[in-house]
Amino acid sequence: MEPRVSTPSVSYSITVRLELPSRPSVVSTLTTVVEQEDGLVTAVDVSGSETDRLQVDLTIATGGEADAARIVDALRAIDGVTIGRVSDRVFLAHLGGKLTIESRVPIRHRDDLSLVYTPGVARVSRQVADHPEDARRLTIKRNTIAVVSDGSAVLGLGNIGPLGALPVMEGKAALFKRFAEIDAFPLCLDTQDVEEIIATVKNVAPVFAGINLEDISAPRCFEVERRLRAELDIPVFHDDQHGTGIVATAALLNALTVVGKDIGEVRVVLSGAGAAGSAVLRMMLAAGVKHATVVDVEGIIYDGRPGMHESLRWIAERTNARGLTGTLADAIVGADVFVGVSAPNILREEDVQAMAPNAIVFALANPTPEIDPAIAARHAAVVASGRSDFANQINNVLAFPGVFRGLLDARSNTVNDEMLLAAARALAAVVTPEELNPTYVIPSVFHPEVHETVAEAVRRAAEQAR
Repeated sequence: MEPRVSTPSVSYSITVRLELPSRPSVVSTLTTVVEQEDGLVTAVDVSGSETDRLQVDLTIATGGEADAARIVDALRAIDGVTIGRVSDRVFLAHLGGKLTIESRVPIRHRDDLSLVYTPGVARVSRQVADHPEDARRLTIKRNTIAVVSDGSAVLGLGNIGPLGALPVMEGKAALFKRFAEIDAFPLCLDTQDVEEIIATVKNVAPVFAGINLEDISAPRCFEVERRLRAELDIPVFHDDQHGTGIVATAALLNALTVVGKDIGEVRVVLSGAGAAGSAVLRMMLAAGVKHATVVDVEGIIYDGRPGMHESLRWIAERTNARGLTGTLADAIVGADVFVGVSAPNILREEDVQAMAPNAIVFALANPTPEIDPAIAARHAAVVASGRSDFANQINNVLAFPGVFRGLLDARSNTVNDEMLLAAARALAAVVTPEELNPTYVIPSVFHPEVHETVAEAVRRAAEQAR
């Protein structure tokens, strides 16, 4: 028998149309067969009925494509059942893309046309040309950002190019709209050359009030962000770095409160020195962490390590004061906090056992974390991951909508570490002292106060920075 892939998930949800005899026990028969094949029936809809036959649409969460195929075969084997259309709900949700553009102004007759286009629009164009600052008042620039990717580091998929990245960037734009009422547009670039990316973004920048860089591989992403921040007059935010840094730091502040430890005293071990790891480190240092050690695929990073890439020198100069060398297993002994933004299954149960009492483990690699959160929870006091099926999900959606809402409301020309730290502290404060516990150190992305709270903190910090 083919092995099961994983637990049922909406990510592999299907809807199966069946025709079958109209027996009283028909629904229970269907659900029993699905459950025997490790599926989960989430909806049963009768879409047609005759005297002795029913047409039923059965929605099933499965563990993967192989599991879905096996479930359909098992349903087909039921006496009297005919299988019709089988629909993949994820693909159905993406048909035609997830975004549209709509006019805010009605165009019903010639007068409307004259107002929104020629000849009336010429007056507005002249005003903006003569007074560029009015672009934020009279054009979409006021509330629009670009979501820019080259497709080189997409989710857990790697370098799949601009077309492969497009569904993800569409989704990102949809989240901006849902959580912060920001109009975002995906720009997936058919180049992975640093200079071409910079030039392209600069050339399209007049349309936008901010740039969100997404899924650009390290170390190129550092240069792209640094240059664009220096050469543009609008904020540039790399979500893979700063979004992760904000949310992980917010969760750490609350987790330390839960275990009763001081941020300036704890030992933090960070696994991963790429885009996310570097930003998490920078943010946690800004928040008050004083004792950090970083580990990458080559082992512990230390000052003077041979063959070290230039992007790691900043890390080496600010961490590992004890001069440790060796592997993750060597670094983790006695540590209070583990933060992983690296690779699946690299942290062992015995490594967590070797940490200090009341340890904190953030295993954030996605979709498979550095250690199964359930295993880590056997020994750590607080456990977080990037997954939605465990407590304490570290999700960038908690940060980027509110951050950009605050930047746009402040009409900020830049974004700096003070604004990002303000976002982290505001996010942490959404969880009240009465709510705070080991399984709730970070709020849900659907918490009604998250995005407004983060936006207000960023807005204040941006206005103070002027």
